[in-house]
Amino acid sequence: MSKKPTDGAQERPGRLKQIRMVAQVLRQADPKALPIVFASAIGTLVVAVVIGLIFGQLWFFIPVGILAALAVGMIVFGQLAQRAQYKVIAGQPGAAAAILKNIRGNWTVTEAVSGNRNLDMVHRAVGRPGVVLVSEGPRGRVGPLLGAEKKRISRAAQQVPIYDVQVGDDEGQIPVDKLQRHLMKLPRNLTKGQVAELNDRLQALPRSMQMPKGPLPKGAKMPKGPKPKMR
Repeated sequence: MSKKPTDGAQERPGRLKQIRMVAQVLRQADPKALPIVFASAIGTLVVAVVIGLIFGQLWFFIPVGILAALAVGMIVFGQLAQRAQYKVIAGQPGAAAAILKNIRGNWTVTEAVSGNRNLDMVHRAVGRPGVVLVSEGPRGRVGPLLGAEKKRISRAAQQVPIYDVQVGDDEGQIPVDKLQRHLMKLPRNLTKGQVAELNDRLQALPRSMQMPKGPLPKGAKMPKGPKPKMR
């Protein structure tokens, strides 16, 4: 009687397939990326072998070097894959929201709390620093959106700091690949309890608009609403 595969055996092929898919995307985005990954892993192993020769303990340092090489290779692979992801989604509406959704730390992200028909939009992230409004779009168009949204939530936010961040390629804006790093540098002004209380107040506010989630293809347009009937 054949045994059914365990959960771990079922998950392993899926993970390997996912790594292969990411590797293919990475190779297309940057042909030098995978050679860099292999070079970093091999370099780590060589260093371990050299140390083993110096101390006369190859039997110990070779296994350690293999494990270290795998760890270093995976770290470099992950970093390069993240950069490739940023490169692929850069310039697409919703790119900043995709980054916010995967940001490290205790953040609550609400996509597209404000926007217009040009697909300029403002996202809201609530965390230990306070409220962070992140805009996507040309600087001249998103300024009024940020100002209006800050005014709309200021009463509910009370004395909590409200930061505004413009994501884009214009002067004074932050590239999408540096958004997460910028948010991680903000000071921690609130406790976890204060963050939860702030979230409750902001979630009770009515949404000013609804937009599709995630990055949208270039050239996409906002659907027009129904025209008012003339009486």
